[in-house]
Amino acid sequence: MASNMDREMILADFQACTGIENIDEAITLLEQNNWDLVAAINGVIPQENGILQSEFGGETLHGPAYGPTSHSTAASSTPSSSSAFRHVVPSRQIVERQPRMLDFRVEYRDRNVDVVLEDSSTVGDIKHILENELQIPASKMLLKGWKTGDVDDSTVLKSLHLPKNNSLYVLTPDLPPPSSSHSGALQESLNQNFMLIVTHREVQREYNLNFSGSSTIQEVKRNVYDLTSIPVRHQVWEGWPPSATDDSMTLAVSGLTFPCHRLTVGRRSSPVQTREQSEEQCTDVHMVSDSDGDDFEDATEFGVDDGEMFGVASSALRKSPMMPENAENEGDALLQFTAEFSSRYGDCHPVYFIGSLEAAFQEAFYGKARDRKLLAIYLHHDESVLTNVFCSQMLCAESIVSYLSQNFITWAWDMTKEANRARFLTMCTRHFGSVVAQTIRTQKTDQFPLFLIIMGKRSSNEVLNVIQGNTTVDELMMRLMAAMEIFSAQQQEDIKDEDEREARENVKREQDEAYRISLEADRAKREAQEREMAEQFRLEQIRKEQEEEREAIRLSLEQSLPPEPKEESTESVSKLRIRTPSGEFFERRFLASSKLQVVFDFVASKGYPWEEYKLLGTFPRRDVTQLDPNKSLLEVKLYPQETLFLEAKE
Repeated sequence: MASNMDREMILADFQACTGIENIDEAITLLEQNNWDLVAAINGVIPQENGILQSEFGGETLHGPAYGPTSHSTAASSTPSSSSAFRHVVPSRQIVERQPRMLDFRVEYRDRNVDVVLEDSSTVGDIKHILENELQIPASKMLLKGWKTGDVDDSTVLKSLHLPKNNSLYVLTPDLPPPSSSHSGALQESLNQNFMLIVTHREVQREYNLNFSGSSTIQEVKRNVYDLTSIPVRHQVWEGWPPSATDDSMTLAVSGLTFPCHRLTVGRRSSPVQTREQSEEQCTDVHMVSDSDGDDFEDATEFGVDDGEMFGVASSALRKSPMMPENAENEGDALLQFTAEFSSRYGDCHPVYFIGSLEAAFQEAFYGKARDRKLLAIYLHHDESVLTNVFCSQMLCAESIVSYLSQNFITWAWDMTKEANRARFLTMCTRHFGSVVAQTIRTQKTDQFPLFLIIMGKRSSNEVLNVIQGNTTVDELMMRLMAAMEIFSAQQQEDIKDEDEREARENVKREQDEAYRISLEADRAKREAQEREMAEQFRLEQIRKEQEEEREAIRLSLEQSLPPEPKEESTESVSKLRIRTPSGEFFERRFLASSKLQVVFDFVASKGYPWEEYKLLGTFPRRDVTQLDPNKSLLEVKLYPQETLFLEAKE
């Protein structure tokens, strides 16, 4: 049986010869032939012309002249190096491989259309077929669901590396929606925004991602790849609904919970598996993503050197530069840099700060003294011969990665493109001065990559060290540690100054707080006095009003009293002598026929209203105010004379 390393080599050669990009499909075909590479290739490609030579035992096998080139001259002369197959120019014309047929199921509103085309056809050919089937002008169609980036009508299907079976959908935003409620609901769902809360299992970190309903599951997985550096084919998912059966499906029809849905993503342990392991992990089509659209993401996992793959320089296989040219946003540029760096050199690398250089300064230098760190700026250059060695062997060494993550904020920039180089030199002049900018400007390409160690100070940022690419892991670690010693000494001084400043500020805060409390107490006391004075004034006003009211009543009663009869009056006269609570007396004569109410009014006119005072008789002792006020004085026996006294009611 072939070892795991041999299987990786056989798998890589088999994919290169047959053009089969899907790893699981390739592994299945190889296992059917007991990992016999030649037999597997002959089973896929018709062997009518051409020969395929094997260097195992010098046996010559008939077959097509396909196969990767050797990695180097030395590899060609050594049978055990890199690849077991090489090109042999046949005497007869090589028979080309049969065209590959692709199946498409296209969804439009409530209809599904099946389309079968050769992989040499274009996207526009699919639209022309749909134009006849759906009676919709091709110019009005938006064909969505592709697993790659932007696709136009001239794109050749073969260049998209599609699987055999594909699902697409058509949008027609320029056409009026149908009248049916189902189609209207679907269009509404496509226009909705879904919040996906994605948990990265290995690092226990959550990402809140917004996607429109027209986005596909594949687009979600690609965005997660940019954030987590987990290639799509290595992603293991949990949380997708059972109805989400295809990565080309839109979120609107996948059955996600609206408006929020939780998902979990992790990394698959090994990209090369046995057929039984592959079938076990792929029982749920969304637990493990396939490899479509991620060609050569992790070429090193198949035993291929970073420098070359099948005799082709790695730079020719890179899908994109480390950083886009003339990027408007530095954060977006750093996102692509991180993703491309992970794709080339693996996931064990420094954690690059995502954001502008100013934001990196803020993060490293402007927190509390105890939380500050050094800033390491990595300047990458693809055209330097030192770059691959520096990145793979030094910058990605576990000891360097660990030390940088604990003590540094690491920021990166790609100096390969002239526009990006000029942009960084402008930033460098602004933040570090013209001397440092000139030093970097004069560096030759082969002196890159550079590692700048920056320490923040009160008035300026100081460049402690400029490390060139021609170094070793030990030397790099020593220079990082030397920079940390300088920084630690400065940090201790800053901590001491900060503690003293905080102590002074605490004393000042305590004094200010005591003064504030004193002011609050004085204000509260003053407000209480003002409230008391206001209450006294209010009560005095009420008292005055009551006195005025009583005086008005008294005068009214006094004026309403009948005139006092004279002593020589011929009518019966009753003479009453009334004693006040203060001991004073007042007398008055009343007609014996006068009502008792007249006596009450007379007493009230003197300031003793009968509601507040009782009028008491002496012999016998009785409360006159309890008698009927409408009876005459004669009837109540207050005739011819009587002495009464006033007593306040309780």
